[in-house]
Amino acid sequence: MAEKIERKLLAHYIDASFDTTGNTPKYVRLGKDLEEYNLELNPDVEVSKNIWGESTIKHNGYEPQSEVDPYYAVEGDPLYEKLEAIANGRLTGNDCLTTTVDVLVDSKGKAAWAYREKVMVVPTSVGGDTSGVQIPFTIYNAGERVKGNWDTTTKAFTELPSSGEQV
Repeated sequence: MAEKIERKLLAHYIDASFDTTGNTPKYVRLGKDLEEYNLELNPDVEVSKNIWGESTIKHNGYEPQSEVDPYYAVEGDPLYEKLEAIANGRLTGNDCLTTTVDVLVDSKGKAAWAYREKVMVVPTSVGGDTSGVQIPFTIYNAGERVKGNWDTTTKAFTELPSSGEQV
């Protein structure tokens, strides 16, 4: 019988450089303080029935997003520095764009699959309790999702040659 894949093997990285040109990505792994992290797909599905009792289902796509809560501020962490700038500067639009990479690694640490996608990062609050300063944020996936290779040692994503369609 096949064994369940351990959750720790599914990794989520965010480019803390917020350089959407992809020239100087600085990927950091999300999740150190998270008990749970899910990419909510938020499918847009409409179901209707006609008078005969037949169902029609229309699937219009997805509006994926994720919540990172808690996120603790750590001095010198490049992601914290960018989140602080966005929150305190009340930045919007392109100033909040970056990329994420979702990677599943096998038990030997080799990437089984990897997908990079453009995202918008929106801090939801600044504060927290006595455990430390927190800047939780929401990640809104913005498209341009591509499959590629992930080097677990260098934290580098390489896009696979395009077959003409995106995943």
